[in-house]
Amino acid sequence: MSDAGLADAVFYLLAAATAISAAGVAFSRNIVYSAFSLMGTLLGAAGLYVLLAADFVAVIQVLIYVGGILVLTLFAVMLTHRIADVRISNRAVGRIPALAILTVAGLVMGRAILAAKWHQLAELPAATPTTAGIGNSLLGEYVLPFEIASVVLLAALVGAVVLSRKELR
Repeated sequence: MSDAGLADAVFYLLAAATAISAAGVAFSRNIVYSAFSLMGTLLGAAGLYVLLAADFVAVIQVLIYVGGILVLTLFAVMLTHRIADVRISNRAVGRIPALAILTVAGLVMGRAILAAKWHQLAELPAATPTTAGIGNSLLGEYVLPFEIASVVLLAALVGAVVLSRKELR
């Protein structure tokens, strides 16, 4: 199998895994299973970013969304009393209107895809990693805005700690 064929196979495999995980998020009746399906979706999206040579975005996707927000969501679910047992009662409401809206939106998107004039390059340029360039820019010409942003984030973190601290009397 050629490199292009292997890359296409990996792309379609990641896209299918991402879509299946997204369906798990949407259709799961348990919020914990939905959260774990969301993790699969976010990791699949990160894999797609890697295939598109956006390695920095992929790492940020994993660190922020999977490592931060998803773990925070899971902790919130686990620390909330018996939220894992909650069943959503209005699942059957609005399925037919939702299906009609989905069909119309799909038809509009399909028409837009078919009507668009797609520009194709004769040969794609070689994909280069972006992390080194971003790192050099943050420590080079954008060092002052980077340091100012880090000081603002540090002040916000200290403020959050001070506001959440209980006073002992």
